[in-house]
Amino acid sequence: MSVRQHKYYIPFGLFGIGLLLVLLLPNRSSAQSSQKQARPRIVVTADPELDDNNSLIRFLLYSSDLNIEGLIYASSQFHWKGDGKGTKWFVQGREYSRFGLDLCPCESWRWAKDERFIHNAVDAYAKVYPNLKVHNPAYPAPDVLRSKIKYGNIEFDGDYSKDTPGSDLIKSLMLDDKPGPLFLTAWGGHSTIARALKSIQEQYEYTTQWEVVKNKISRKVVLLPSGDQDDTYANYIKPNWPDIEYRQFRGGPNYGYGAQLRATPENAVYLTSSWMKENVSDRGPLGTIYRVWGDGKQMVKGDKLDYFGLSGYTNDQLKQMGYAVWMPVQEKGSWLGEGDNHTFMNMLSNGLRAYEASSYGGWGGRQVPEQETPNIFSQPADTSAQAMVAALSSNPVNKKANEPAYPNFFPAAQQDFAARMKWSVTPTYANANHEPIVQVEGPLSFMAAAGDKVRLHGAVSDPDGDQVSLRWWQFQTGSYPGKVVITNPDSKQTEVQIPSDAVAGQTIHLVLEGTDHGTPALTRYQRVIVTVRNK
Repeated sequence: MSVRQHKYYIPFGLFGIGLLLVLLLPNRSSAQSSQKQARPRIVVTADPELDDNNSLIRFLLYSSDLNIEGLIYASSQFHWKGDGKGTKWFVQGREYSRFGLDLCPCESWRWAKDERFIHNAVDAYAKVYPNLKVHNPAYPAPDVLRSKIKYGNIEFDGDYSKDTPGSDLIKSLMLDDKPGPLFLTAWGGHSTIARALKSIQEQYEYTTQWEVVKNKISRKVVLLPSGDQDDTYANYIKPNWPDIEYRQFRGGPNYGYGAQLRATPENAVYLTSSWMKENVSDRGPLGTIYRVWGDGKQMVKGDKLDYFGLSGYTNDQLKQMGYAVWMPVQEKGSWLGEGDNHTFMNMLSNGLRAYEASSYGGWGGRQVPEQETPNIFSQPADTSAQAMVAALSSNPVNKKANEPAYPNFFPAAQQDFAARMKWSVTPTYANANHEPIVQVEGPLSFMAAAGDKVRLHGAVSDPDGDQVSLRWWQFQTGSYPGKVVITNPDSKQTEVQIPSDAVAGQTIHLVLEGTDHGTPALTRYQRVIVTVRNK
C-alpha cells in the first residue's frame, strides 16, 4: 500500500458515517465483507512430511482468505519417490546417513506408494465444505481446489532436470499478467519451483524478450520457504534469479516439531492432548486426518524415522525397535507439529497487513535482516538427535541488544484455528463464534511530522453480538527504534504524539486490537503505518 500525504488529525467526517452505516447493518454477509483485504495469490508445494499434512489442514481452513493457485506435491531431502526404474540415489549428509543409519543409495526415500496426502486433505475439506460456507461464503468449492492439485518434481531429492505438471503450472502462473505478487511456498524442497524458473530461462534466455521476462518474474515472485530442503535454492535459484524476494520468517510463534519442549506456560496449554482433542483431533473429517502423538498412524509403512504414531514406548524402547529417535516421546494425543505454518500465516486477512512487506510481521513472524540466511536443514556439525531437536524446535530471531520482544501471537492463532475447526462441524451460524470486525477510520498509511499529535478513531463490531475488548499498541517493526506514548490505549479513540527525535522517512506501526468475549475468544487487528515527514 502506498504512503499518502495526510494531515496529522484524522477526522471522522463522511467516511466515518459511511463506515458506521456498514457496521450497523444487520446482514451477516455485509459484516464479513467489510473485513476483506486483497486475497494473495499463493501456491503450496509440499512433501509428505507429518507436519506438512497438518499445516495443509490449517491452510485449507484459511482458504477463504487466499487465492489458492496450486497445491503441488514436491520432493525434499526427507522425501522422494524415485523413478520406478530401479535408479538408486544418494546425497552426502542426508538423514539416511545420520543417527547411525546407513540406508542409501536407495530407489526411494520415505515416499508411500500412491501418495495422496494432498488429495486426502482436499477430500476431507469437501466433506465439511457445506458447513464452512455457512460461516464464511468466501470458501472455494472443493472442485476448484482439486483442479489445483499437481505432481511436481518428486522423483529425486533436488532434481529439476525435467518439466512436470507441477512445474508447468508454476511456470504459467509466473508468466501470466494477473496483478499483484505470486507467493510460492516451499514446504519441502524448491526443485519444482527451480524447474519452472529453469524452463523459463531455457525458453527466453537467448531471445530479445529475456530481460523483460526476467525482470517481470523477479518483481512478481515471492518465495516463502521452510528452509532450503534440497539445496536447489542455493545452487540454482539464488545464483540465477538473485532479485526474487526470499522471505524467511523468524521470531514468530513456534509451530514446529517439539514446540512443547520450549513453550511458555501461556502457550503450553494449546499443545496439550486435552486441548488438541477438544479443539482439533476430534473435530470431524479434518480432525481425523490431523496427526498427533500416539495416534496409531504411519505415513510410510516401516519408516524408521516415523515413530510418532506409536504409544506406550519409551525413547530407549523405540531405539531398540530400530527407530531413529530424533524427537523425545511426548504425551499421547498432544501436539505433533505444523512446521510450515510460518510460510502462510502472514498472508491472512486478520488486519495486521503482514503480507504487504516481509518486515511488517504477523502470525508467521517477520523477516529479520541477516548477512546470510542460515539453512536449518543443512547437515549440522553435531548429527545427534539432540542437535536436530534443538534446530527444529527453536525459532531464532537473531535478536540484537535492546531489540523489542516480538508479540506472542500463538494463543490468538491457536484459538482462531480452533474456531475454524469448529466451523467445519457446525452447520448453524449461531452455534459457533466468529471474529470481530476491527477498523480504523481514514487512511491506514499516512504521514506526520515529528512533534505532531495524531488522533486515531477506531470502530468495532461483532457478528455474534459479543462484547469486544480493545487496545492500541505499538508494533515495533517500524524503522523508528523508540517507543511512542499512546493515550487511552483501551478506548476506541486515541492520541499519539510523534516523538521529537523521529527522523523523516522513519515509520511507526500502530495497531488497534480487538478480542471478542466468545468461545473461543477471537482476535482481529488493524495496523496503521505513520511515515515521518519533514516539518
